[in-house]
Amino acid sequence: MVKRVRIANLPTKIEKLDRLSSELGKNIYIKRDDQTGVEVSGNKIRKLEFSIGEALSKDCDYLITCGGIQSNHARATAAVAAKLGLGSYLVLKGDGEGEIEGNLFLDKMLGAKIKFITAEEYKNHREEIMNEIKNSLEKEGHKAYIIPEGASNGIGSLGYVNTMDEILGQEEELGIEFDAIVVTVGSGGTYAGLYYGNHVNDNSAIIYGFNICDTKEYFQNIVINLLVEIATYTGKKIIIQKDEINIIDGYPGLGYALSRPEEIEFIHYFAKLEGIILDPVYTGKAMYGLVNEIKKGRFDKHQNILFIHTGGLFGWNREQRGLLKLEIILVK
Repeated sequence: MVKRVRIANLPTKIEKLDRLSSELGKNIYIKRDDQTGVEVSGNKIRKLEFSIGEALSKDCDYLITCGGIQSNHARATAAVAAKLGLGSYLVLKGDGEGEIEGNLFLDKMLGAKIKFITAEEYKNHREEIMNEIKNSLEKEGHKAYIIPEGASNGIGSLGYVNTMDEILGQEEELGIEFDAIVVTVGSGGTYAGLYYGNHVNDNSAIIYGFNICDTKEYFQNIVINLLVEIATYTGKKIIIQKDEINIIDGYPGLGYALSRPEEIEFIHYFAKLEGIILDPVYTGKAMYGLVNEIKKGRFDKHQNILFIHTGGLFGWNREQRGLLKLEIILVK
């Protein structure tokens, strides 16, 4: 039995996006996984509940993980570690110079130790670096547990296998069946968990992912491997072909955590339209992609679409905020 630490505020609610639905001629809903908590807000906490459960079962007292300098996952890991009285050590891609803001500010507020590394080190050596930190901590008398990027491994993905069960229960309560479920793909674990849960429940919805970095083919391979890992915990192996992994490429823009003016303008438009704020790294790009693909006709066969809001509000940085063209309306 996989141990789970229950921290997130669940279930998260599902809301209809009335005005966007009217504009696009579809029933578009959003699942508010941005409301899983405050310090732990977003999708990462669902995965961390299982990863950290395993860490505690092994009597670990330190968590080590990695991510970009504004990583939501790193911030959530630091928050859970502080909540449970564990130490946290974050390996972040960046130089650590400049203004301390957003998730990095919260990492420091939560007491995390941080090692900054270059993009090349992150791409090719992050696992080696985390293992070096683990060995160093063990020499100090600690027992450390390494969580991969985004908690996107087999045990972490169980968080979104469970989410699919949650969604199916909410469908019954709402009296609706979603024929498409859409999510951002940044490391693959959220998509893999949803796909696995959808498949083993023999549900007819199609799971779509919008990659915000790398390529469709890269993430198809990641997801296939994660589905195998998930099965080692559940005991239920599923056999699928790579082309059954529905990832829609074309929306990484300038690259991971880099924003184009049109993406920021869309997030502003969406906030004014629905009163919901997306983030520029993940959900903003994915929702921008979904709206554009609906307009292109890719979703013509779907009528009830569910978008997973995976959080990320703290990830806004000065440069992205600078792209916003906000008007101040003075009322006399």
